[in-house]
Amino acid sequence: HKIVVEADAGAAIGFPDAAYEAAGATVVPTASDVFAVADMIVKVKEPQPSEIAMLRPEQILFTYLHLAPDVAQTRGLLESGAVAIAYETVTDQFGGLPLLAPMSEVAGRLSIQAG
Repeated sequence: HKIVVEADAGAAIGFPDAAYEAAGATVVPTASDVFAVADMIVKVKEPQPSEIAMLRPEQILFTYLHLAPDVAQTRGLLESGAVAIAYETVTDQFGGLPLLAPMSEVAGRLSIQAG
């Protein structure tokens, strides 16, 4: 497998491009460069309309989707022909939601702080 990362993707959290390159990734200038060559797109947040427009048929998108309240996102993903897998729907062998649970815990802790 080859990993492609958008330039400065980790800058805000202290990961320079050189760190990704040292780990074997190829750093490309823009998100559109990533979308153009990657078979699988892994994101933290739901895709923006501009990103949905870059998806190709059979390309895999793995991220939080929150489709229920977002009809436009749902339509865009369907029309793209991409395979969209929502983190919040992945279950383990016990029926738990291992990818959603940590986010729920963070949200719960922040609700106390943010009111």
